[in-house]
Amino acid sequence: MRSNLALMSTESNKNQTTPKPFTHKEIMFVLSGLMVGMLLAALDQTIVSTALKRIVEDFDGLAHYTWVVTAYLLTSTASTPLYGKISDLYGRRPVFQFAIITFLIGSFAAGAASSMTELIAFRAIQGLGAGGLMSLTFVIIGDLVSPRERGKYQGYFGAVWGLSSVAGPLLGGYFSDHAQILGVTGWRWIFYINLPFGIAALIITSISLHIPKVKREHKIDYLGALLLVTGVSALLLGISVYGPQDGWKTSKTITSLSIALVLVLLFLYHESRTQEPILPLTLFKNHTFTVTSILGFIIGAGMFGAIVMLPLYLQVVKGDSATSAGLKLIPFMIGIVSMSITSGKLISKHGRYKRYPIIGLALMTVGITLLATLTENTPFWKLSIYAVLIGAGLGFSMQTIVIALQNSVEFKDMGVATSANTFFRSIGATIGVALFGTVYASQLSHNLPIEIAKLKASNPAALVGATPEKFAALKENTAVLQTFTPELQAGIVHAFVNSFHAVFLTAAPITAIGFLVAFLLRETPLRTGVAHHAAKEEAAGEAIA
Repeated sequence: MRSNLALMSTESNKNQTTPKPFTHKEIMFVLSGLMVGMLLAALDQTIVSTALKRIVEDFDGLAHYTWVVTAYLLTSTASTPLYGKISDLYGRRPVFQFAIITFLIGSFAAGAASSMTELIAFRAIQGLGAGGLMSLTFVIIGDLVSPRERGKYQGYFGAVWGLSSVAGPLLGGYFSDHAQILGVTGWRWIFYINLPFGIAALIITSISLHIPKVKREHKIDYLGALLLVTGVSALLLGISVYGPQDGWKTSKTITSLSIALVLVLLFLYHESRTQEPILPLTLFKNHTFTVTSILGFIIGAGMFGAIVMLPLYLQVVKGDSATSAGLKLIPFMIGIVSMSITSGKLISKHGRYKRYPIIGLALMTVGITLLATLTENTPFWKLSIYAVLIGAGLGFSMQTIVIALQNSVEFKDMGVATSANTFFRSIGATIGVALFGTVYASQLSHNLPIEIAKLKASNPAALVGATPEKFAALKENTAVLQTFTPELQAGIVHAFVNSFHAVFLTAAPITAIGFLVAFLLRETPLRTGVAHHAAKEEAAGEAIA
C-alpha cells in the first residue's frame, strides 16, 4: 500500500514537472526574450571599444583604459560555467532573470559612472550578468526544443551574433561622436540603451518562460567555484592584460600565469573528489563533449582573434572611419545569418550535422588565408567575398556543435555542458585576441624600421618632420600618420599591411586544425520531440527518486 502511494506520488510529481511540449508560437515568444538578452551581452563585447577614446578623454584615464574591456571579459568568462550548473540545480528562469537584472544594474551604474575606477567596477558587474545571458540562452532553447527541431531556430541566434558584430562598432561610433544626446553625454548612451531592451527581456521571460524546476538533492561546491573563478581570472589577466602590455617575460605576467596554472590544477583535483562538482570531469569521458569543446575553443580563437583585425585594417590602411568600418562588416554578418539559417533547416530536415562543422571550418580557413592577400589597393568587393566566406564558416559551425553537444549529454547535465562549451569558446577568443595582438605588435615593430630604412636610403627628404617620438606614438595612435610626408605614409601603411598578413597567416593554421578535429565528431541520431520529452521525464523522475 505504502509503495503504491509512493509510486503514485512519484508519477504525480513527474506529471507536474514535465508539461506538454511547447508549440511553435510559444517557442518564438520565448525566443524573442532570449535573443534580446543574448544581443545585449554580445553587443557589449564590441560597442565599448569604439567609444574608449572619448571615455578616456572625459576621465583622463589613459593608463587604465584597457581595464574597461578587460573587467567585462574577466567576469563574463569566469562566471559562464557557474551559471549552467546553478541553473541545473535551481531552475532556468530565476537564474536567467538574475543575469538580466545584474546586467541592467551594471549598465545603469556604468552609464552614471563619474570616474574611471567606478566605470571599471561597474563593467565587471555588467560582465557578471553577461556570463549568464550568453550561456543560458543556449541552455534554455535546449530545454524547449528537441535537437532534431532545434536547427530551425538556430538561424535566429546566428542573426544575433552577426547583428552584434556590425551594430556594436556602429552604435559605439555614433554615440561617442555626439557630445550630448537628450542632455546626456553621448558615450553614456552606450550603457543606457541596454535598459529598455533588458526590461523587455525581463518581461517576456516572466510571462512566457515557464520551465518547471526539478528539485534535486544538492550541495553547492563553493570551493570549486572559487578555484575556477580565481584561476580563470589569473589566466585572463596574464594573457589579455599583463602579457600584451608589459611583455610575456616580465615577472608580473609569469606570476599571473603560474598562479593560474596552480589554481586550475587544484580545481581539477578538487572536482575529481567532490560529489557535486561545478564542472563534472566525467563529462570529458563523453567523446562529443570533448570534441565540441575543442572546436568551440578554436572557433572562438578564429572568430574573435582574426576578425578583430578587419576593422583595424579598414581604418589604418583604407582610412575609413569607425562607423564606415563597421558598415563594411555587413558581408560578414550576411555570411553568418544566411548559413546559420540554411544549415539549421537542413539539419532539421535530414537529421545529419557532422558535415556542417567540417564545411564551416574549411570555409573559415580559406577565408582567413585569403585575408593574407590584402594590399593597400584591394577593392572592397574582394574583401567582401573573404568576409562572407568567414561568416558562412561560422554560420555552418558555431550553432551546429551546440546541437551535437546537447544531443549527446544527459538531460540533467544540459546546463553545465552547454555553458562549458560557451566557456571554452570565450577562453579561445581571449587567447586568440592576445596571440594575434602580440603577433601584430611584434611584426609591426619589425616591419616599420625596414620601411623607414628603405626611404632613408632612397629618399631622405621623405623623413622630414618624422621624430622618434612620433614613431613610438604611431603604434598607439594611427592619427599621427597624417603628420608625415606622403612617401613616408605609403611606406608605413605597407608595414601595417605586412603585419596584418602575419596575423592572418597565424590564424589560418589554427582553424585548419579545427577542420581536422571536426572529422572526429561522431554523428548520432538527433533526438526527436517525443524522445526529447521522454528524456526530460526521465531526468525529473531520477531527481525525485
